[in-house]
Amino acid sequence: MLPLVLDKVAYAIRDHAIIDDVSFEITAGPRTVILGPNGAGKSVLMRLCHGLLQPTAGAIRWMGSRNGRGRQAMVFQRPVMLRRSARGNITYGLALAGVSPRERRLRAQDVLEAVGLAHVADKPARVLSGGEQQRLALARAWALGPEVLFLDEPTANLDPGATREVESLIGQIHAGGTKIIMTTHNLGQARRLGDEILFMHGGRLAERAPVATFFAQPASHEAAAFIKGEMPWQ
Repeated sequence: MLPLVLDKVAYAIRDHAIIDDVSFEITAGPRTVILGPNGAGKSVLMRLCHGLLQPTAGAIRWMGSRNGRGRQAMVFQRPVMLRRSARGNITYGLALAGVSPRERRLRAQDVLEAVGLAHVADKPARVLSGGEQQRLALARAWALGPEVLFLDEPTANLDPGATREVESLIGQIHAGGTKIIMTTHNLGQARRLGDEILFMHGGRLAERAPVATFFAQPASHEAAAFIKGEMPWQ
């Protein structure tokens, strides 16, 4: 389904531009991190790419088609848990995708074991800890076998231990061949998980570079200031 192409994309609410004239192409392989301060437009850009929002100008294309439905998934900063067991959260999504009952059970067990939640498979998902819920959200998306996985600030509300667990899982999903596109404002996380950086500032794409180049030699004043901690928000 890749590349994902954004062509002069804009998104505005009334007359307020949140995303302004953004163009880029994302290909398979490297982990893409959309980095920037709070208010830069990262999450809105992610929702546009995923198809939850429609651009008010410009175009978004997957391999020449208008959307990539059924072949991509997204995990949010605050995952929404269904009123079901941990296992039920996974099998319900698979049922909606048309997966057979037997295959649903097998996939659910596999991903629950992979994320370390097999022991709570029958517990209500909403009583799990924040870190467990985020791992379950990853498992729910992973079970669908997406070609592309969008992650919107996936560890923003987690403690350091839970963050390490989630980052490890993201690495496993990437190693399995799924394209990772994630947002963060955490410089350390961008270094650890990114292969390329798309740096957002003021709703625009200010810079794009391999992660090592971005941190060693930022090309824009805004990126240099952000790395130095001189621009914590907008």
